[in-house]
Amino acid sequence: MQRKVNVVGAGNAGLMAAKTIARYGIDVTIYDQKRKPGYPIRASGIVSANGLSRLGVNCSKALTNSLSGARIHAGNSVLEVKAKAPVAKVLDRGILNEICMGEAASEGASIVVGKRLSAAEIIAMSKNDIIIGADGAVSEVAKAFHMGAVKRYVLTYRVEYNTEPQDIESVDIYLNNSISPGLFSWVCPNGKDVLEVGIGVSSSHGNSKRAFDRFVSHYGITKIISGAKIISEGASIIPIGLRQRIVDDRNQVLLAGDAAGQTKATTGGGIVFGSQGGIMAGEAVADHIIHGSKLSSYESKFRRKNRLDLAMHSMISRAYGSLGEREIGMVISMLNKAGIGKVLGDYGDMDRPTEIIKRFILRRKIVS
Repeated sequence: MQRKVNVVGAGNAGLMAAKTIARYGIDVTIYDQKRKPGYPIRASGIVSANGLSRLGVNCSKALTNSLSGARIHAGNSVLEVKAKAPVAKVLDRGILNEICMGEAASEGASIVVGKRLSAAEIIAMSKNDIIIGADGAVSEVAKAFHMGAVKRYVLTYRVEYNTEPQDIESVDIYLNNSISPGLFSWVCPNGKDVLEVGIGVSSSHGNSKRAFDRFVSHYGITKIISGAKIISEGASIIPIGLRQRIVDDRNQVLLAGDAAGQTKATTGGGIVFGSQGGIMAGEAVADHIIHGSKLSSYESKFRRKNRLDLAMHSMISRAYGSLGEREIGMVISMLNKAGIGKVLGDYGDMDRPTEIIKRFILRRKIVS
């Protein structure tokens, strides 16, 4: 009898995994506790243009804006990045989820919504079926099979306002460890009449909503949003760093997306790496069922492909977290003088810092 696959969680990673598996004619069912997966929207939808192009999803209906610039504020210093073409896309994550659900269903995946699986139910399923846990940062699947803890979490809080952005093409990023310890704050034009204001803080530093209130007060953001209608708001928890294990070969369990910790330590962004993890997990499951290969090939492949970039994100994050506002301002000033803004503008793939460093070194050699 052919093996069945159960995917827990209908986010981007789970849906990409299910779509990949279903393409091989394998019986796959996705379970999600929400009646309408993807809603309410709790996280930002800023994705690098290069990263988005690699996912193989037609996201045009989810696109709300394209970004070609960024201003990075630190103390009295500002690093301005301006590209000739859009380097990032802003997506409506709810619509993106709907698109991914439609694509998974069109390939033959079954989707069960409004169904919360307990740890006991998940363990029972694993007796006969393969399990892919794509159930978020606080994963029941990871807990049920003791797949290790996430070392660090980031808490975010974001609000969308119905107001016209002053600059529709650029996002403002604020680096200040006394306001947003461990991450940063942002003001992003999500569309011609939608402005998103948000903040991320390390979970060890308390409440993200209180940090959000300090941010809008400290930087005078209150003036920008005064009188504007709130469209949506929400808080989220984001894992930083891969779990100890993302495959349990014995119980035939895999993790993908936030459940696996497939996010960037610098920004908490997980759409690109998480979706890539879902695709790789799906391919490994299909290869296991059809050819008998080990499921652990997924973990080794994901780590091999992304090890250096994820390590670089982690190193940058740790270095930033150790600096005060004055020191961060000095670093930004130095980067300005070194011409990093030009490199970022020419190559804005913020998923792959190793490539940015290579291009920066190459540019310095050419200039010198």
